[in-house]
Amino acid sequence: WFLGFMTSNAIGMIPEIPGLPEILCYSYCYVGLMTGLFYRYRTYHDWLNQPNPSEIPTWKPLLYRLVMMPVFATTFLAVSYICPPEFVENAAFYEKGLYFRLFYMMPVSFVFRLRNYVTWYGAESACITAGLGAYPTWASSKPAFMCALPPGSSPSDGCVAYDYETIRNIDPNGTEFCIKVKDAIHCWNMTVQWWFYQYTYKNVSFLPHPFLLRYTWTMAISAYWHGLRPGYHLSFLTIPLCLVAEEAMEDGILRHLSPSGRICANWTHRLLKMRAYDYVCVGFLLRSFEGTICYWSSVYYCVHVGAVSFLVVGKAMGALRKWQR
Repeated sequence: WFLGFMTSNAIGMIPEIPGLPEILCYSYCYVGLMTGLFYRYRTYHDWLNQPNPSEIPTWKPLLYRLVMMPVFATTFLAVSYICPPEFVENAAFYEKGLYFRLFYMMPVSFVFRLRNYVTWYGAESACITAGLGAYPTWASSKPAFMCALPPGSSPSDGCVAYDYETIRNIDPNGTEFCIKVKDAIHCWNMTVQWWFYQYTYKNVSFLPHPFLLRYTWTMAISAYWHGLRPGYHLSFLTIPLCLVAEEAMEDGILRHLSPSGRICANWTHRLLKMRAYDYVCVGFLLRSFEGTICYWSSVYYCVHVGAVSFLVVGKAMGALRKWQR
């Protein structure tokens, strides 16, 4: 054993099924008490059984996480002061013009993302100060998941370097600058996304039209996980439509573009991806069915209409290319 690892195929598995006392201790561990359990029981178990806790680095990884928090917090306060998100709930908001209503969802979404960046960087920092989630770099850990010991390696091979990838839950750079909606999902709430992929997304592969059903089922469970407010469900269930439209455009048009054409398409894709997230973020803010539908109707369901249009065009172009063969 080394930090809970075994040099066998059992790597990443808990050594035994925990009992009720262990589950309660894990559930109410002080590290995750404020944000919930965004790390696995195996990570928690390995933390308790670290053989050399004094060797686990904390200061440098902690400073790396904290360095951007003042920027996020200051920007959050400034943008939320200039463009308060709660203005969307005011009747005066709907007296503004269409372009203003379209524009306003951008700062609303930006404030939402900044708030989550600060929250999750703080949660990750709490784990780091306790040494929770530290694994040797040779383990090639990913958010919520520990990979295998490389063949021929030994835990005692020289000085061991550590990382905290297993408790990394947010990637602001990836969220802001990735191209696809699908990629942005992988950069947001990353440890929870791993759980949804393993225990929700994979479980509907036997059904017809698996991709659409997998996306819809996963997003429905994710919405329920957030709460019972209708706005959550309306927002999450919009994302599968964006994902299938994205795939249709990739298959029908984007993959056939020239390198220069693909560069232009990627910039456009990135812009549309962010607008889709701005659009669904309003549902998170308003939460109610009436409020969410009121806003979406005021901007003429632009993302829904756009996604359906891209889906139809992508499918049509894909079918045309197959017919021409």
